[in-house]
Formats: sequence, structure tokens, C-alpha cells
Amino acid sequence: MKFVCRLVGLALLSVLLFGCGEDAAEERFRQELVDKALNDDVSKAGAAFLQKNALREGVVTTKTGLQYKVLKQGEGERPSITDLVTVHYEGTRVDEHVFDSSYQRGEPSVFPLNRVIRGWTEGLMMMNRGSTWMLFVPSALAYGATSPADDIPANSTLIFKVELIDFTAAE
Repeated sequence: MKFVCRLVGLALLSVLLFGCGEDAAEERFRQELVDKALNDDVSKAGAAFLQKNALREGVVTTKTGLQYKVLKQGEGERPSITDLVTVHYEGTRVDEHVFDSSYQRGEPSVFPLNRVIRGWTEGLMMMNRGSTWMLFVPSALAYGATSPADDIPANSTLIFKVELIDFTAAE
């Protein structure tokens, strides 16, 4: 919690300083605050994980930095960005802490594909119905420097096992 408070404080400080003029020293100071926020231990752990993970057999890295591994290849069509997807999934941090799981709830979830984190949108649009993939989502394609929940610190790289059960066109 202290980390989140510090990060929020740094963000607030940088916002307050934003309007202070164009002095080079002020600009350097603002950039140092941003660099510090983006290079914390959580960010470093995620970068190290992705670097090592990229070397694993079967792991593919896209142009955006999303990594995926096909566990089961489905058949047929792929969802489009405006579709509602029905999925089973489990989300973990790089330290293997499970922060969310439809499997544990015993019921798949339904999401509009354009209303989830960018890593999910990109990954699911590549999956065929019936596929099960591992998605390794860099912080920039997840929640970035924000913390959406106590279980997901800011700058977290996230790992998802995702089973694309079905999809339908949004109404």
C-alpha cells in the first residue's frame, strides 16, 4: 500500500509541476519522477520475466510485446473487436499469485472484447473458437502505471490462461 501511495504522490506531484513552465531543470525533474515510477521493482520483475519467457519453446512475441503460447488450437473463425467473448480464464502475476479466475468461480465470463485490457484484445482476436492460450501481458498492454486492485500492483506484467469458448456479435 505504501508503494501505491508513493506512486500516486509522484503522479500528483508531476501533474502539479506540469504547469510550472518550460525550465530545463524542471523538465528533467519531471522526467526523473516518471522514470522512477516506471522502473520500480514490479516493473523490473515483469521485464525480467518477459525476457526469459521469450526464450521458452513455443512462446511467440508480437510487435506490441504481447507474448503468447498456444496450448490448444481451436478451429473456425476468430472474434472481432466488437464481439462479446465467452471465456474461462485464470490471471496471475509473475510471482504466480492468482488474482482472478473464472475456473475458481465455476462459471465462464462474458466480456465485450473492446472493453478489456489491450493485451486481451490483441490476444483473443488471434484465437480461434475453442483455443486455449497462455497470454503474457506486459504492463503497457495491461494496466500500466495504475493499480486496478490490491492484488495487481502498478506496472504489473500479467499472465493469463485463456480458453475462448465462444463469441457473438455485440448488439
